Amino acid sequence: MVSFDEGGESAAGFDLINWITFPNQTFLKIKVLPLAICNDNCLPGYSRKKKEGKPFCCYDCVPCPDGKISEQKDMDECFKCPEDQFPNRKRDRCLPKVIVFLSFTEPLGMALVFLTLSFALITALVLGIFIRNKNTPIVIANNRDLTYTLLVSLLLCFLSTLLFLGQPHSITCYLCQTAFGVIFSVAVSCVLAKTVTVVLAFMATKPGSRMRKWVGKGLANSIVLSCSLIQVSICAVWLCTAPPFPVLNMHSLAEEMILECNEGSVTMFYCVLGYLGFLAALSFSVAFLARKLPDSFNEAKFITFSMLVFCSVWLSFVPSYLSTKGKFMVAVEIFSILASGAGLLSCIFSPKCYFIILRPELNSKNQLIRRH
Repeated sequence: MVSFDEGGESAAGFDLINWITFPNQTFLKIKVLPLAICNDNCLPGYSRKKKEGKPFCCYDCVPCPDGKISEQKDMDECFKCPEDQFPNRKRDRCLPKVIVFLSFTEPLGMALVFLTLSFALITALVLGIFIRNKNTPIVIANNRDLTYTLLVSLLLCFLSTLLFLGQPHSITCYLCQTAFGVIFSVAVSCVLAKTVTVVLAFMATKPGSRMRKWVGKGLANSIVLSCSLIQVSICAVWLCTAPPFPVLNMHSLAEEMILECNEGSVTMFYCVLGYLGFLAALSFSVAFLARKLPDSFNEAKFITFSMLVFCSVWLSFVPSYLSTKGKFMVAVEIFSILASGAGLLSCIFSPKCYFIILRPELNSKNQLIRRH
């Protein structure tokens, strides 16, 4: 049966068979591929495309599109490589993808480790200075125990970034996000408690004020404990419902497979960040309202600026985190942790260290009373 298409050409296919006979009366059938009469064969890396209005054996050779290859001559269609492979430049074969993650040994990883250890060392030195001068007025002011807790939490914040580096495992995926969220919540809760302490201490100095009964370690400790427990509860729900886990991401990059920690529940991840942002905004608001208190309580001014830096870093984190891929996503989160922690450390404690180390004559009760 012979049929014709709309153009009047034969729609039937033909097989050309070459019969090869041998002296012993045997023969061999070999299928012959007809060569085009108007162009050469399409090489690997290309596919055939029929020319309109030309005989069926005339065609154009079209390069394979991105992500596809052809391994043989005159292929009608290109095909995709397996998920763990990618096309070479000639698009005539597939190459295995390389597994990548943010390693300690690569330049970016080493730079982040250097920054982490540097900030951790500076924080430890500041903590040592405050412990050594624990009985001086500047250290005693605004709750000495809160200051120690804030410095220890900042030290742990810096060190927690090391969990993000290296090959992800189940335990590191569990710890890196939750440890960051809880430790930073403790730090920001301390800042909030210090700010509330500043406000209440000033109000308690007014004659007949009833605020004196609220001024003390009890209220500050309650603020830190309650605010931190809320974040602990959020992280506990996260780990019990849809915890982070290591995953091999094969689709984000063309030539590499990314070994990374999947958030598990993206909603819980942003709940942790959102609660942290709420604490930071609350601390900033209280400190901003208390920034014009007398100089004896001017720590609120430094807290205001530190929380402004903190909020700015994390507001810029979200779009940066969403617009990067692979190990650079991890680098963005590490840098945000280091930058926000460094902002708190420098803005709150550098003025105090200046007076303790360089102007010890001003670190006296008489000076504080005179300035008030």
